[in-house]
Amino acid sequence: MREVPVGGVAAVVGETDVVGRDDDLLMLRSFVDRAGRAGGAQLLSGEPGVGKTVLLGAAAGNATAAGTRVLVASGTQFEAAYSFAALHQALHPLIEDLAGLSPAHRRTLGVALGVRHGSPPGLLMIANATLALLDRAATTGPVLLSLDDLQWLDRASAMVLAIVARRLPARVGLLAAYRTGAESFFDRSGLPEHEVRPLDDRAATTLVTQRFPALAPRVRRRLLAEAQGNPLALLELPLALTDRQQSGMGSLPEVLPLSRRLQAAFESRVRGLPEPTRRLLLLAALDGTGRLDTLATGDGGLAALAPAERAGLVHVDEHAGTVAFHHPLTRSAVVDLSTVDERVRAHADLAGSLAHRPERRAWHLAQATVGTDEGVARLLEDTAHTTRSRGDAAGAVTALLRAADLSPVGADRSRRLAEAAYLGAVVTGDLRDVPRLLADAREGDGDHDRPLVSAVAAAHHLLLSGEGDIDTAHRLLVGAIEMQPTPHDGGNTTLVEAFYTLGWVCYFGGRAELWKPFHAAFAQFTSPVPELLALLAGTFADPARAAPALLDRIDQAIAGLADRADPVWSVRVGLSAMFVDRLTFCRTALSGILGDDRGAAVTLSLHARSLLGLDQMMTGEWDEMRPLAEEHVALCRTHNYRLLECIGLYLLAMLAAARGEHDTVKRLTDRMTMWATPRRAGLVSRIAAQAMLTDALGRGDFEEAYRHATVITPVGELADSVPHALWVIMDAVEAAVRTGRFTEAAAHVAAARTSGVAGMSARLAMTVEGAAALVATDVEAPARFAAALAVAGGERWPFDRARIALAYGERLRRGKATAEARRYLTAALDTFQRLDARPWAARAAAELRATGQTVGHLASAGPGALTPQQREIAELAAAGLTNKQIGERLFLSPRTVGTHLYQTFPKLGITSRAALRDALADTGATDPPTPSG
Repeated sequence: MREVPVGGVAAVVGETDVVGRDDDLLMLRSFVDRAGRAGGAQLLSGEPGVGKTVLLGAAAGNATAAGTRVLVASGTQFEAAYSFAALHQALHPLIEDLAGLSPAHRRTLGVALGVRHGSPPGLLMIANATLALLDRAATTGPVLLSLDDLQWLDRASAMVLAIVARRLPARVGLLAAYRTGAESFFDRSGLPEHEVRPLDDRAATTLVTQRFPALAPRVRRRLLAEAQGNPLALLELPLALTDRQQSGMGSLPEVLPLSRRLQAAFESRVRGLPEPTRRLLLLAALDGTGRLDTLATGDGGLAALAPAERAGLVHVDEHAGTVAFHHPLTRSAVVDLSTVDERVRAHADLAGSLAHRPERRAWHLAQATVGTDEGVARLLEDTAHTTRSRGDAAGAVTALLRAADLSPVGADRSRRLAEAAYLGAVVTGDLRDVPRLLADAREGDGDHDRPLVSAVAAAHHLLLSGEGDIDTAHRLLVGAIEMQPTPHDGGNTTLVEAFYTLGWVCYFGGRAELWKPFHAAFAQFTSPVPELLALLAGTFADPARAAPALLDRIDQAIAGLADRADPVWSVRVGLSAMFVDRLTFCRTALSGILGDDRGAAVTLSLHARSLLGLDQMMTGEWDEMRPLAEEHVALCRTHNYRLLECIGLYLLAMLAAARGEHDTVKRLTDRMTMWATPRRAGLVSRIAAQAMLTDALGRGDFEEAYRHATVITPVGELADSVPHALWVIMDAVEAAVRTGRFTEAAAHVAAARTSGVAGMSARLAMTVEGAAALVATDVEAPARFAAALAVAGGERWPFDRARIALAYGERLRRGKATAEARRYLTAALDTFQRLDARPWAARAAAELRATGQTVGHLASAGPGALTPQQREIAELAAAGLTNKQIGERLFLSPRTVGTHLYQTFPKLGITSRAALRDALADTGATDPPTPSG
């Protein structure tokens, strides 16, 4: 087969042309076959030049030969500003199939791809429509979507395709490649991933010998050592050598880092091209579409591409009317070697050939403009509105900011900046110039509060929505606040609100450097500083060090809740109470906020739900917490509050962890980290780690538990600006002790004692003392454990208290104090059983049995404990029926079926449906009924 690059991805490559990749090719053949039947996704990762693109091409060739329809797209560095560029590239061959979709899906994709007008669709709607289109295309045969350079996809396409990759229908496969270490919206996706490794020595030698048989042995050995198995280096580095160097007669160049040597190799090949060819390649690189008709304006016409094609840098397909670079480094080299004047001229030439494509024309004109130009600014503002109408607010923000930069100082510039700030809810993250632009806006219209109001609205929306990121919201607010006159007026409501929002951003970012500009600006307030703002600044930023001095003021704020009916005030008091364990005293006020789930009030309702759920989780009211958390998640999904959704997922994951539902923990925490990682939402990553830490401790996997603990805080210190470190003091110490890290465990206890957190609440006093008991000597431990269990009010946190009793019982049993051990182990077992904390109950029961005591009250567990309806539902589930199918057969709702199964699992001593059949078989009953209907 021959190589046919399309959009940067080789659509057909013969497998016989690929050297040293037998295992990779076998994996890809298996994936293509499997995806052709059941669907699925596969990621390829690897360093630049390792051969990912070639493997994509080989997979495409294999799929094409098997009758699979292959759709290809790739990201490019110079096309990221064009919203849905990659999605359009991938779906363009299916445009005719749009007619067969439902009106809603047809309208959604039509608007997103710019082929019709309509109201802006959400990214989830676009993803659903894309799935429907792929599903329809698969009715005539398997479909393979091949994506290269994920790290360079435009943001809108990347987010849609990341959703699509996880929900592919049957007969639709997705194969995608990205550079190792590059962030994308596919990070932590849970999709299967295969790392493409460098070639081994034998394969590398074969490749070089086949392609460059005339190389002197000494030169070949040097190149093999330099390339380190990187196929691109093996093929490109020899081309950068002169004939004398290849023959061994000339000295070889000095050693450079591999990536720089590769870039230098490409640059040397580009430098040797005629000037007309280089100008035409620059047009192709900056255009990004690969359309030959766009390049016809270049000097010498399309014939000027011939030298580049002969040099193997590009492939021209005259039949398809396209030109494609053989490697992204070629494109980079062409641009890097051009001058500013050459790029300006190229953009102007491209704009002249794109009158029929106004969005691209506007961008090229913007790149060709030096200084300000109101005419180009208007065109780019129109482009922003068009982009927004297609559902890509991120692209709209980018266009508006550039339009503002091109605008002369005045009202138009200020207006564009304000609109960009408002749409900043879904910005791309490239807003480093926003503070300067906001300052210019203030100078343009004289309204000091206008940019601040815009920044607050944008950052607040950005923080809660599913498409924004922490760092952008932070830059937006810090820039707006720093422009305000100092000292700051505590009576300026707009400014105070900006600080509340900035504090919220810093909290969810979870990094100390985010808090530094907050504290610097906060210090500029005149007295009196708004009380709740001061409380939140202390308890959200670093409660281990700041909160002890604020306890009396927090208690006064809680006491004053009964006299105020302001839901915003109630939520903020609740937030200040969260890390000092006083949420229980806020319940009445917070409960009064529930129920108003419409409009702007839904945000307050969600905050109230999460705070109430958190308190119920910590105080052992788990059955009451579950429906509250499930409602929270459902509301968040309805309103696209993806950040707050993670809080609900955290509550459910913590419950699942305590009850031994490992698969559920993994599923929920994967959803959290998949969302949080590309947005750098450190808090979400930490609370996900807490759930995984609890799960690992319950399963007795203490090495894994220690690893999750260190995600939250280094074991040995209460990390700065990590409030959640207060929730895992005993967890971290137990994980360290159980893995033999006694020095770290003792240091962690010392750090907790030094901070004074034990004086903030009964829970913290109990857990700090319990942690101290874990590291104490056998002589000191009993007094420590007794002190922990004697803390007044400790019974309000039954799970924590039972864990301390379990640890004490374990210590006593190992010290041969059997009778005393039974007392504490029995108390722990009773609490764990009441909470339905299965793994912990199992641990306590095992310890009790080791003391020689029969655990008789566990005998009620087993199939005999099931009600007749539970038994019938369990048998149908064991036979493979879904909840919906069981409900249809028994005239029950799927939710009711799920509730019965949830009650059944602990009675059978299992945690998943997969274990039902064996558990039921213990009674000697006949096999479960065969599914029907």
